[in-house]
Amino acid sequence: MARADVIDNFRTLSQGNLGIPLLLLVVLAMVTLPMPPFLLDVFFTFNIALSIVVLLVGIYALRPLDFAVFPTILLGATLLRLALNVASTRVVLLYGHEGGDAAGKVIQSFGEVVVGGNYVVGVIVFLILVIINFVVVTKGAGRISEVSARFTLDAMPGKQMAIDADLNAGLIDQDEARDRRREVTQEADFYGAMDGASKFVRGDAVAGILILVINLLGGLGIGMLQHDLDFATAVRYYALLTIGDGLVAQIPSLLLSTAAAVMVTRANSSEEMGQQVFRQMFASPRALYVSAAIIGLMGIVPGMPHFAFLSLAAGAGYLGWWIQQRQARRRQAEVEQEQAEQEVAEQGPPPASPEDQKELGWDDVLPVDMIGLEVGYRLIPLVDKMQGGQLLSRIKGVRKKMSQDLGFLIPSVHIRDNLDLAPGAYRITLMGVVVGEAEIYPDRELAINPGQVFGEVKGINVKDPAFGLDAVWVEKGQKERAQTLGYTVVDASTVVATHVNKVLQSHASELLGHEEVQQLLDKQAEKSPKLVEELVPKRLTISVLLKVLQNLLLEQVPLKDFRTILESLADAINRVQDPMSLTAAVRVSLARLIVQSINGSAAELPVITLDPQLEQLLLSSVQQRQPGEDGLVLEPGMAERLQSSLAESAQRQEMAGQPSILLVSAPVRPLMAKFVRYGEHQIHVLSYQEIPENRRVTIVATVGG
Repeated sequence: MARADVIDNFRTLSQGNLGIPLLLLVVLAMVTLPMPPFLLDVFFTFNIALSIVVLLVGIYALRPLDFAVFPTILLGATLLRLALNVASTRVVLLYGHEGGDAAGKVIQSFGEVVVGGNYVVGVIVFLILVIINFVVVTKGAGRISEVSARFTLDAMPGKQMAIDADLNAGLIDQDEARDRRREVTQEADFYGAMDGASKFVRGDAVAGILILVINLLGGLGIGMLQHDLDFATAVRYYALLTIGDGLVAQIPSLLLSTAAAVMVTRANSSEEMGQQVFRQMFASPRALYVSAAIIGLMGIVPGMPHFAFLSLAAGAGYLGWWIQQRQARRRQAEVEQEQAEQEVAEQGPPPASPEDQKELGWDDVLPVDMIGLEVGYRLIPLVDKMQGGQLLSRIKGVRKKMSQDLGFLIPSVHIRDNLDLAPGAYRITLMGVVVGEAEIYPDRELAINPGQVFGEVKGINVKDPAFGLDAVWVEKGQKERAQTLGYTVVDASTVVATHVNKVLQSHASELLGHEEVQQLLDKQAEKSPKLVEELVPKRLTISVLLKVLQNLLLEQVPLKDFRTILESLADAINRVQDPMSLTAAVRVSLARLIVQSINGSAAELPVITLDPQLEQLLLSSVQQRQPGEDGLVLEPGMAERLQSSLAESAQRQEMAGQPSILLVSAPVRPLMAKFVRYGEHQIHVLSYQEIPENRRVTIVATVGG
């Protein structure tokens, strides 16, 4: 049993549960207890090795979040270095009069070998290191950390909106959305921690200067007053030891400062730093040609070191030529691939010979696609999985999400190329009719302005195809900068998939047909066979049921609760027969679902009402309406004033972050719903009977004509 406890304790220690407390105890021991020179050598060597490892890990990390523990490591390394300074100061002041390796071999080596045994040179080198660390590296890294933290926090709402948009479009699931939100939060925490951690490094640099001065003055006083050393000997002993101590602490400090600067200055992309530098710095051979020419001209000037300048100019010129040849080969391969794809698209089926011709039949009449997507030839790689295209899977995600939300299976989207379109254009069709089209740039990404950004990005200014927002097609390398400025950045496949999602949601009622209704009935019959058997087709025809369901979808009411829909129809069919009245009865049964989809679970429901005189006028208009008439019978001026008043009230609700709900009497509701359907703002029209009992109505505006 005792052995098992020992093994468990060892595992706990090895897993790092006691590592941090032990490190803090070691730091405390170094500050309070005297240390032999041998341990000082070990800890100084460990400090240098730790700094090198941290720097290399920061360089090879693909993203800053891959090394999110860096601020904590920076704090620990700083505490360790300061504790070593205190321990070495004690040893230097106590045994410095003995000279040589009194404070250990590491300090002696840095004092004698690095600065050549000259304490004046040592002081100058130490001050230069401090200036580089404090004024250049640490100050710049701290400023970048501060700005990055502020911009990251400012960009969080835009990134959250992008995640919500992808989730609503079905491009990602709940788990991936949760992971992305966690990553956004971790990124903000990381840059906030880096902003604070940079202050540790600056304070460490200041402490290094003060420790040097204190050690030097204290050593001279102790050597001359307590050990009767002359001034020259005291300076030689204590100055070299103090300078060696300062250098052995400042070099790891400079390495960690550089690591901090590397972490906050690199872009957040999954690519190693070496690849990023080579790809971006040497992307244009022109810069190398001009540099080679300038260095070559300087090399031929009399008195200049010709070999160094001319050899470097030749190397820069050769590197520029090599990059140019490589880019030319790559462009040639892309052109050949484009030509091959265009030839395949233009060839089409071979002409039939006379003997192969046969009589036309019904098979030659192509059916109209219910949902179609036609793309230009430049967009073919987006739908080709062999070329890494993601559009097919994203449209499948859109269909799955919409089917789950609406309650019936969305038909497949038939995708084909169309050479009559522009190379980067696409077209969405419904029953053969174009319902949406746009032109995109597959080699760029779309930066959408969600309403508040903190700067501008360069690119091709357009409108977002799905929602009509201001947007810019930017180069892929500008994605991180655009997100930092508050833009929502999506790729070309996501743009098309989101547009398809918006179009399908707007025309959901047209996607439901007799076959889909029959499938809904068959699925419900497995759970409620008596309900379906008694209702359809004995008391209600499929055609009338289809019209009722289409009316619900037209006002964005999902069909998920199909049992409640059938039960309410079975109850209402004895009183009314027309689809409009049946739809009103179903909406009353689905009141909780409708209100929850509009305003969530909030107990208070803000509504807009009509002026009593106007509502009475509309009721009279409904009662006097002749059979076959559709829409409100209003004087044109009154209709225009009513539309304007509703738009103003809806805009105020949107600015307040609340939904726009118009509450009217039941007979007026269907006609008012049609009246506001095609307005600029989304207004939900409810009747008094559709308000659940557990909701409290608050009137926020009253509109009149």
